[in-house]
Amino acid sequence: PKAVLSEGVKIGNFVEVKNSQIGVGSKIPHLSYIGDTDMGDKVNIGSGTITVNYDGKNKNRTTIEDGAFIGSRCIVVEGVRVETEAVLGANVCLTASTKIIDVTGDVPVEMKGIVPARSVVIPGSYTKKFAAGEFQVPCALIIGKRKPSTDLKTSLNNALREYDVAV
Repeated sequence: PKAVLSEGVKIGNFVEVKNSQIGVGSKIPHLSYIGDTDMGDKVNIGSGTITVNYDGKNKNRTTIEDGAFIGSRCIVVEGVRVETEAVLGANVCLTASTKIIDVTGDVPVEMKGIVPARSVVIPGSYTKKFAAGEFQVPCALIIGKRKPSTDLKTSLNNALREYDVAV
């Protein structure tokens, strides 16, 4: 219901689109739920991706801008914005409160709610102290920027090789 699919959109098997705007040439090939999302042109959504809007109090639309590449099994919710041509590796989970940590410089830079344009992002964790001890808490790590000379998938693979990480 209330879905607007633009020209050239590909919707595959077991995909539900609700109250969302899907831009020209975007692809949601299979097994995903896209709810309350504004999706730009030429976005690629990996299998098992979920976008929803409810944070427990408010409904917040998720935004995925033009040319973004969203890997398999990603969760993007609570009004998070994925900016133009950003790349999310498999299993990235983004909520309004998820730390997104840019580790490309000498000092980590933390943000929440926005994945900057052309960023390459993988799942990560950071140590948090609780009464019972220290534990790892999920976050998202920006490990590089998409290079103009490569396509989105190649950029993810190159960044993963450069930082010697597997996702």
